[in-house]
Amino acid sequence: MSCVLVPFGHFQDLEAARDFLCPHRRQGSAAASKESKSTSWEDGDWGAWDEAELQEPEEEETNSKTQRNYWLQDCVLSLSPTNDLMVIANEQKAVFLVPKWKHSDKGKEEMQYAVGWSGSLNVEEGECVSSVLCIPLASQKRSSTGRPDWTCIVVGFTSGYVRFYTESGVLLLAQLLNEDPVLQLKCRTYEIPRHPGVTEQNEELSILYPAAIVTIDGFSLFQSLRACRNQVARAAASGNENVQPPPLAYKKWGLQDVDTIVDHASIGIMTLSPFDQMKTASNIGGYNAAIKNSPPAMSQYVTVGSNPFTGFFFALEGSSQPLLSHVALAVASKLTSALFNAASGWLGWKSKHEEEPAQKQKPKVEPATPLAVRFGLPDSRRHGERICLSPCNTLAAVTDDFGRVILLDVTRGLAVRMWKGYRDAEVGWIQTVEDLHEREAEKMDFSPFGNAQGPSRVAQFLVIYAPRRGILEVWSTQQGPRVGAFNVGKYCRLLYPGYKIMGLNNVTSQGWQPQTYQICLVDPVSGSVKTVHVPFHLALSDKKSERAKDMHLVKKLNALLKAKTSDPGRFFCALESILTSERVPLSSLTNITQTLMDNLKKQELECVDEGLLQFCANKLKLLHLYELVSKLNSQTIQKDASPSDNDLAKLLRLEDKDFHRLETLLENYKKENPQTTVQFADEKDDVLSVKMFLEYLEYEKDVINVKNMEDGEYVALGSFFFWKCLCGESSTEEMCHALESAGFSPQILLSLLLNLWLSREREILDKPDSVSCLHTMLSLLSKMKVAIDESWDTQSVSPWWQQMRTACVQSENNAAALLSAHVGHSVTAQIIDSVTEKKFSQIIVGSDTESWEALSLDSEYWKLLLKQLEDCLILQTLLHSKVNKRTKRVSSLQTEPLSRLSVKKLLEAGKGGIADTVAKWVFKQGFSPLVLNWAQHKTNTDSTEESVEMHTNIFLEEPEAEAGLETIVELLQLAYQQFPCSLEVDVLHAHCCWEYVVQWNKDPEEACFLISSIDHLRCIINAHVQHGIALMMWNTFIVKRLSSATYLMDKVGKAPKDRLCRRDVGMGDTAMTAFLGCCSDLLQTLLEADVSSDEMHAPVLDTEDAWVSVEGPVSIVELALEQKRIHYPLVEHQFVLCTILYAIMRFSLKSVKPLSLFDSKGKNAFFKDLTSIQLLPSGDMDPNVLSIRQQFLVKVVSAAVQTLCSSQKAKEVLEEELFPFEKGKNWPTLAADLAQYLQISEDVVRRHYVCELYSYGMDHLGEEAFLQVTDKEVLASQLLILAGQRLAFALLHTQTKEGMELLARLPPTLCTWLKAMDPQELQNVEVPIATTAKLVNKVIEHLPENHGQYSLALNLIEAVEAISS
Repeated sequence: MSCVLVPFGHFQDLEAARDFLCPHRRQGSAAASKESKSTSWEDGDWGAWDEAELQEPEEEETNSKTQRNYWLQDCVLSLSPTNDLMVIANEQKAVFLVPKWKHSDKGKEEMQYAVGWSGSLNVEEGECVSSVLCIPLASQKRSSTGRPDWTCIVVGFTSGYVRFYTESGVLLLAQLLNEDPVLQLKCRTYEIPRHPGVTEQNEELSILYPAAIVTIDGFSLFQSLRACRNQVARAAASGNENVQPPPLAYKKWGLQDVDTIVDHASIGIMTLSPFDQMKTASNIGGYNAAIKNSPPAMSQYVTVGSNPFTGFFFALEGSSQPLLSHVALAVASKLTSALFNAASGWLGWKSKHEEEPAQKQKPKVEPATPLAVRFGLPDSRRHGERICLSPCNTLAAVTDDFGRVILLDVTRGLAVRMWKGYRDAEVGWIQTVEDLHEREAEKMDFSPFGNAQGPSRVAQFLVIYAPRRGILEVWSTQQGPRVGAFNVGKYCRLLYPGYKIMGLNNVTSQGWQPQTYQICLVDPVSGSVKTVHVPFHLALSDKKSERAKDMHLVKKLNALLKAKTSDPGRFFCALESILTSERVPLSSLTNITQTLMDNLKKQELECVDEGLLQFCANKLKLLHLYELVSKLNSQTIQKDASPSDNDLAKLLRLEDKDFHRLETLLENYKKENPQTTVQFADEKDDVLSVKMFLEYLEYEKDVINVKNMEDGEYVALGSFFFWKCLCGESSTEEMCHALESAGFSPQILLSLLLNLWLSREREILDKPDSVSCLHTMLSLLSKMKVAIDESWDTQSVSPWWQQMRTACVQSENNAAALLSAHVGHSVTAQIIDSVTEKKFSQIIVGSDTESWEALSLDSEYWKLLLKQLEDCLILQTLLHSKVNKRTKRVSSLQTEPLSRLSVKKLLEAGKGGIADTVAKWVFKQGFSPLVLNWAQHKTNTDSTEESVEMHTNIFLEEPEAEAGLETIVELLQLAYQQFPCSLEVDVLHAHCCWEYVVQWNKDPEEACFLISSIDHLRCIINAHVQHGIALMMWNTFIVKRLSSATYLMDKVGKAPKDRLCRRDVGMGDTAMTAFLGCCSDLLQTLLEADVSSDEMHAPVLDTEDAWVSVEGPVSIVELALEQKRIHYPLVEHQFVLCTILYAIMRFSLKSVKPLSLFDSKGKNAFFKDLTSIQLLPSGDMDPNVLSIRQQFLVKVVSAAVQTLCSSQKAKEVLEEELFPFEKGKNWPTLAADLAQYLQISEDVVRRHYVCELYSYGMDHLGEEAFLQVTDKEVLASQLLILAGQRLAFALLHTQTKEGMELLARLPPTLCTWLKAMDPQELQNVEVPIATTAKLVNKVIEHLPENHGQYSLALNLIEAVEAISS
């Protein structure tokens, strides 16, 4: 008894219509554009970087899908109110859809809209469809059933033409009533007045133009269309295509004093009350206005647009005398002359003998009668978009560009309500009549609004569709609440015709009750058409609404009870409703069902409905079963003492060592898997309502079946039957006997039992005695008939045990699955032993057979499953373990929970599935790769001094994590022992490396992920695996971003700002610096792996015996081993570029274009496939390029020394804290290595490094670097200048008395030389004179005596000694 959204039709092939109307929105076109984008990117030149960054594939796919779904918003739609035709048009094309009854995919019969006609409607060049209406026309035959005779399609065009078509697309009539585009077509059909005082409205078709409105009389239009249709039919039959259209009478009003008009509503003829008449006359005519005795009849029009936002127009009807003299006289004079004009057809009227003109001419367009706006709602900033008139013609809903829906009282011209937050909304109306059919009918004149008890009340509901939110709302008007809301999607269209069937009047409509809909919603995504049903009582106030709803139900019940005819269907529905009630007790349900069944049996055989009788019998059996099970659950029995460990070991047929191992595994699992479950006090495991019990089960042919249910419902049913038995609180034998007698098959009971067992893992682990209960119950179920096939022998697989094994394989609760598998294995062995004993008891008499175990295929399958489940349990325990007290910031990607494991998942994950699972866990924990190596080392050897030392070197996040790490290492060791092949250390590092880089690709800001990936890559021992993984990382994740970064840095000529980095590369500047450093490390690792791979063999990938049957995707390691060998010089070339880029970002260098350091061959070789052979630079390089390279290397060395100096001054901030990804890089050495590749003298770089160290006053480091320089003579001459600058500062710039005296005693040559020195070139002038003395001595030591500056150096020594003394 609430609002309901009811689907009443579907589209047969809406995509075909979309592709025809909107070919640019096809799936293929999106794919083609995507492909063209990628092609242009590949083939682009070096300038490709400065284009906008390509969208990610996922974003492109989402956007194209959204655009395809939005196609209906661009189209013009109309659905006939009788639901016999739908038109969808876009630009020049249109599709006519006809409903047909067909069977759906589910077998149900439903209405489907199929294409009846499609084509182009435009006649004039460039014209497009702007508005469409489907108007059903009434049949004139007396034997009509109420369906329309045919449906006319009215189409308005941007050229101003209005054309009328049949359902098959045949043009009937074309009218050019105005030369402006048609904005809107609206129709009004005949309605019987609700009250005698209400003015009867005539039928009409109104056409809105930008500055005019044309109304065509409905009766005239109806007759003209019928005549045209008959003439077209006769012309088609006779072959004569010359169809003469009849004249069409219309009125044309020119709307004045309005800026823009976008929509309109024709209210119809209205008669003013005397008060309103006098008020209007006073407002317009003033004190002297003349007033007639009879109020004039006027046609009212309401427009929406701008200035005014809503305009009200009134046109006087007929040629009656004006009400208000000085205003209405002018209007009346025009009305008499220009109201009714005969509009010509396509070419005007022609006689049959007239010849066709050479060229078609447009018909004459009659001028419009001016009509000024009477008043409006002035709001200069608000622009109206749509107006929708209510069925009672008193209210209208207006939407605007502010996202508002305004409710308008058209009689008073007031806005009475406003809804906010409905941008791009579509509105419609639903009129609901009060249902009073239960009253006794009396003779009276028929009216749809009247009955014996007086007129029915009518309620108006406003329907608003908000596409931005994808919601459809129903509101009670005028000031009522929201009575319904539906989530319908963002791509729908709401259709509200506002008219019914044309061609009826007060006589012909008496006997008509056409099936028309008021409103419908078209959903292109689901391909469905829906309507809204709103009951009348929702229009009442809240208190009365509930009472009205209850009264309505009581009256229906009374009518059903008084009905003398006994309908079996009603009995069926009534009994089903009672049985599904939650409040009726079990005893009442049993009595009602039993009474109905007894009454049916007393009736004559011919009158008894066998289906109803069988339904009662089946439900009665289920009720008795429910009562019996409830009784058994309520009877508590004395619990046996909990079995000891030895008893459980014997029960499961395990040796003491194996049993204790099982206990240890379960304890570890419980410790690492704390599942917190909340259970309220009133919740009981063994309680199930009768309603749910009857819903879950169905009885057919003395067999009880369980319906398809969700997992939780399945567990609830199993808990009702078996939980008390598993806890030892109820008799297992009695329960199994009762369920078997009721008609349950053993297979269903086994399924219910296993679902319960596997879902209650935590409770089962806390109750060891539940294992013996499960053993007892499984033994009883196995002994039931048809449980185990009689033909089963030890050499075949029993479906019974296979069902149990399948449940264990699929379960994600590994501990419960392992226990149930042990119990299944034990019961299987017990049954096999008894069968074998019977077979061989006659052959072997008196021999000792206790130690024998009969072999069978099922036993072997059980052993395999037990091994798999044990492995899975150990792996799951590892995945649940965590590093304690992590204080560093954790990424949101690392907090996402891991999915639980099952044997089935591991078997379907491929050969790398186990390592991939552990790699995901390693990523979540975020510990050092050395932890994996240490655990592997401890597995292979005992704890020695070496392993202890290795342990102390492991990087931990904090010392407190040590205890948690010990537990993790123990679990890792156990996993390594279980999976010696799948978790081989190289395989695990490869998967960890790949997992980290995949997660980094999701969030490139997390540079630590990429750094960890490189760390894991370096830990791979086998060079073949290392080579393949590195190459795959480069091709999949690195090369595209690196190329974007390169082009960006080359464009800006320096280290780019954060905003540019985010725009072009997708990460910030700090993350990009780390990224470039990792690229350099990745390529260096790749080069080293390529060299090392010649010295070792590729690994052989094995799988554990228990997991040989795995299927699924190829593992990462297998893919890595399939990679081609790289071209070493090309990788080295790329490595040099990465190092250059990293240096620019690391030291924020300016005025450096990285690509300018290479010639055209070098540029073209970048970002190519590393396994391909490219043309690389060779021979002598251009001197200009060499000069640029040398300047760059000098900048790098200077920046490195500056950074070193600043880090030593601010010792509280370590370099590693600022740049954690830079693990001890020696930039001067790296620059010297680069110089060798860039054909620059290494000695130049080293000499500059030494000079920079001395310039910054770090003489102790300079002395060490001095030893690496080859040409020490040149370096000595450079250092001599540095010493002179220091001395010049000490003597000339300090201006001390002693300094001046010393300066006077120095040789003139030395004084002149010192004055030429510029101490400002030094980075650090505060250097002790003793240190400078060492420097001068080192210069003298390496300058030959014949050197030009040797004498100067000797004088400098004397000066330094003099100062120091």
